[in-house]
Amino acid sequence: MYLSRFLSIHALWVTVSSVMQPYPLVWGHYDVCKTQIYTEEGKVWDYMACQPESTDMTKYLKVKLDPPDITCGDPPETFCAMGNPYMCNNECDASTPELAHPPELMFDFEGRHPSTFWQSATWKEYPKPLQVNITLSWSKTIELTDNIVITFESGRPDQMILEKSLDYGRTWQPYQYYATDCLDAFHMDPKSVKDLSQHTVLEIICTEEYSTGYMTNSKIIHFEIKDRFAFFAGPWLRNMASLYGQLDTTKKLRDFFTVTDLRIRLLRPAVGEIFVDELHLARYFYAISDIKVHGRCKCNLHATVCVYDNSKLTCECEHNTTGPDCGKCKKNYQGRPWSPGSYLPIPKGTANTCIPSISSIGNPPKFNRIWPNISSLEVSNPKQVAPKLALSTVSSVQVANHKRDCECFGHSNRCSYIDLLNTVICVSCKHNTRGQHCELCRLGYFRNASAQLDDENVCIECYCNPLGSVHDRCNGSGFCECKTGTTGPKCDECLPGNSWHYGCQPNVCDNELLHCQNGGTCHNNVRCLCPAAYTGILCEKLRCEEAGSCSSDSGQGAPPRGCPALLLLPLLLPPALLGTAGPLGM
Repeated sequence: MYLSRFLSIHALWVTVSSVMQPYPLVWGHYDVCKTQIYTEEGKVWDYMACQPESTDMTKYLKVKLDPPDITCGDPPETFCAMGNPYMCNNECDASTPELAHPPELMFDFEGRHPSTFWQSATWKEYPKPLQVNITLSWSKTIELTDNIVITFESGRPDQMILEKSLDYGRTWQPYQYYATDCLDAFHMDPKSVKDLSQHTVLEIICTEEYSTGYMTNSKIIHFEIKDRFAFFAGPWLRNMASLYGQLDTTKKLRDFFTVTDLRIRLLRPAVGEIFVDELHLARYFYAISDIKVHGRCKCNLHATVCVYDNSKLTCECEHNTTGPDCGKCKKNYQGRPWSPGSYLPIPKGTANTCIPSISSIGNPPKFNRIWPNISSLEVSNPKQVAPKLALSTVSSVQVANHKRDCECFGHSNRCSYIDLLNTVICVSCKHNTRGQHCELCRLGYFRNASAQLDDENVCIECYCNPLGSVHDRCNGSGFCECKTGTTGPKCDECLPGNSWHYGCQPNVCDNELLHCQNGGTCHNNVRCLCPAAYTGILCEKLRCEEAGSCSSDSGQGAPPRGCPALLLLPLLLPPALLGTAGPLGM
């Protein structure tokens, strides 16, 4: 009886499972690219937006240190404990495996005892700065899905910058600044992610939360991805539909969590109070035991699998797409322009599959025939534009090679033939490209030198800072044209003598050349806070407290010659009184 009951329950479960099979078991995870469904025509494929699972991306990266010889142990050296500078029995020797601390130990299995870690050379060349760049490269666009966590074996650095690149290390943007004193180190007010909101989630902040003194027991630094997700998905990330909707419709938000490279810039080790002698300097160094980066391959919602082969990550593309990021349509499937998948509508999204080309099913590709206005052509001498061009010349042009000449590097599937010039040009170039063959970048974008011409990411947005740049366009190297007083590739930095206040503005005061006088203090480089008795831009003038006298800080009288109140006195007196005053003065 029990066996028959079990078989009945099992049969019911199989039936229910078969009914639910067309849809993903986990709603909103986008872990299925297609499934078969039954329609009146029979079984057909139902396509859905899909993406790979989140995983530990440190298994697939390449690490580079700058300077290359910054790792300790060559030559061997002794270093001291942070808490006790007199415990100097630790040795680093690159030639001895048990005493070596190479970079790969930042990514090995954690939980060993004693722990393994990478370590820099000590700060024996003080006061020359001890600075290290640690670059993590994937040679592939990835999307971050969890906090970046850096665990230090020694004290957390006094100053550090986390940076990202979207163009394989050609250009860099700051992700977050870390310092024990943000104002002193980076001229930024300290903030935490909790101070942000949906509207300011992309703001680059400086935090003092993870850079406390070397005596603290905490060794971890975070870059908070999930806290930023929570502005849209709620504190427990339960409303993923809202987050996916924002990612789908806001390119800058999507790009914020997308990287090809990360760079950890260690600018100043944990030092506390510096004691300049060889024994104390041996305890100042960087040591990292673990770096965690969780994310997924960016496949434009066209794949659930990302393979690692020959030290390279590549999406296994569905929906008739191809490329490392599934960024273009397969050959013979260019019936409409390529498009990334969409998270919307929740929960299955939209696949935006590539469809067969017209030519692939027996019909020739469509060409538009254009006869342009001669005056609209760009020529060096308008008077020499085919003055005796006969109609027979135009009609006799051969068009047999149209198919061969329609080369748009995958950025368009339409071409037009201009009879007058006997030229085939691409029409409606996509992926921010332009030109006869979609080989150039649109204004506001520049060429990604690390990408091939047929890569969908061949043109990168300039991202010129709107407050610091003249316009939103950049040159071929990605450098924007900056306003006066502004510098940096994106025009988001100020030249000396200027400070950032809704763009770079000339300093009214500073602590170098434009000193506030008479005991005044400079406030944010924009104005002097003057003592009560002084006024003026630099507190250089005495303030008149009452008509007829000006006083100094000490309260003693001052000559009234510069007092504006006396100059106004004749204007304030009645005319009759002024008329009487004349004879009396005589």
